[in-house]
Amino acid sequence: MEKNSKIYIAGHRGLVGSAIVRNLEKNNYTRLITKTRVELDLLDYQKTAKFFQKEKPEYVFLAAAKVGGIKANEDYPAEFIFENLTLQNNIIHNAYLTGVKKLLFLGSSCIYPRHCPQPIKEEYLLTGSLEKTNEAYAIAKIAGIKMCQAYNKQYGTNFISVMPTNLYGINDNFDLESSHVLPALLRKFHNAKVTNAKEVIMWGTGSPRREFMFADDLADACVFLMNNYSDGEIVNIGTGEDITIKDLATLIKKIVGYEGKIVNDETKPDGTPRKLLDVSKLHKLGWKHRTPLEEGIRTTYDWFLKNGKL
Repeated sequence: MEKNSKIYIAGHRGLVGSAIVRNLEKNNYTRLITKTRVELDLLDYQKTAKFFQKEKPEYVFLAAAKVGGIKANEDYPAEFIFENLTLQNNIIHNAYLTGVKKLLFLGSSCIYPRHCPQPIKEEYLLTGSLEKTNEAYAIAKIAGIKMCQAYNKQYGTNFISVMPTNLYGINDNFDLESSHVLPALLRKFHNAKVTNAKEVIMWGTGSPRREFMFADDLADACVFLMNNYSDGEIVNIGTGEDITIKDLATLIKKIVGYEGKIVNDETKPDGTPRKLLDVSKLHKLGWKHRTPLEEGIRTTYDWFLKNGKL
């Protein structure tokens, strides 16, 4: 990408999209294109087509998606599969039609089979059954990967796909009904501290292991790959380090300054037992994450406190 290239960031208000915008602005990219949902409904094919025909972006970061935690995925599977398939189809197809030079599609580590060898290598895709609690979302993301590869093969496009690990950071979703585990725990511990609650209820046993990456690190990796990678095969983006949910809760408790007890609700699902990405491919390409977990969580919590989001 040149500093004056026209770059469209789909989903620029979300956790990932906003981090990509911050990274591009910090690195002096001057022609960024962003549209809110009110300005552009990506579920509407005709409106999406008109946008691409008018703006003709040269590069596209496809970070727009309907996302959520276990509960949201279990409660609204039809919405997750329909909305994600529709918006990514609309963007990828119109990127091809209008001659976009390069597109980066953001997938998810949930595309991999539930019982994967650990750490998870890119080639494990489609080698086993998916985790049932987020199957609809995962299938939509797998379809996006395969669509990018199919367009590359048939039309000679340069569409790449990346698989980020679990993310957190500035502009995260802290709604307890739809958020992912890390922001949900931050919200729970904060609320408990403010209300002087004696305990915090945590879903599941606390034994599953998860990998967490600060969203600004992911954004840096995406910009790096947009500039340095042009292969249709997927690339994992993560830290290569994981932690149990129990230990994560203990860390967040310390950061928030909550002094009550943690109680496990073992009637609630744990989800996938372990999910750690093999990031050796990314490291060989020349990129590694920078933000330690505790530092990233402190930054996230401080930002939301200052902005009145909790």
